[in-house]
Amino acid sequence: MTADIETPTRLEAAGAVKALLPYEPQSAATARRLVRTTLRAWRLEDLVEAGELIVSELAGNAAKTGCRRRMTVTVERVTDRCVRISVRDGSRTLPCLIEAGHAAESGRGLALVHHLTGGHWGATLETFGKSVHADLRTRPPSPA
Repeated sequence: MTADIETPTRLEAAGAVKALLPYEPQSAATARRLVRTTLRAWRLEDLVEAGELIVSELAGNAAKTGCRRRMTVTVERVTDRCVRISVRDGSRTLPCLIEAGHAAESGRGLALVHHLTGGHWGATLETFGKSVHADLRTRPPSPA
């Protein structure tokens, strides 16, 4: 069955792109494509790989919540050197950073998000769910 995916909405004035996705595993691939396309359009190619990994983790976690509504994936240009990737879902259970052992089959995703963002991530409770965000920063320009 093909997922009914809403066309991403571009919010040019706010420097953001948003998509509503179903709570299905294949939504992570759509979220990665959204991040990749958006970051390349903004000429932030150096953030693409990390952005794809981060949104995969956040969308994957949202898909596991068992919610029936849609998750919202947003890529926002916060500054010229900072991008915020966020996933809003219908669960009010906050994510928890754990130290997974070497033999653990899961539990390393948020540690990866923490590493890739230098600790610049978090979660906010909302009336009907939560939003988990991660901030990626470009490298400072090298002196000429």
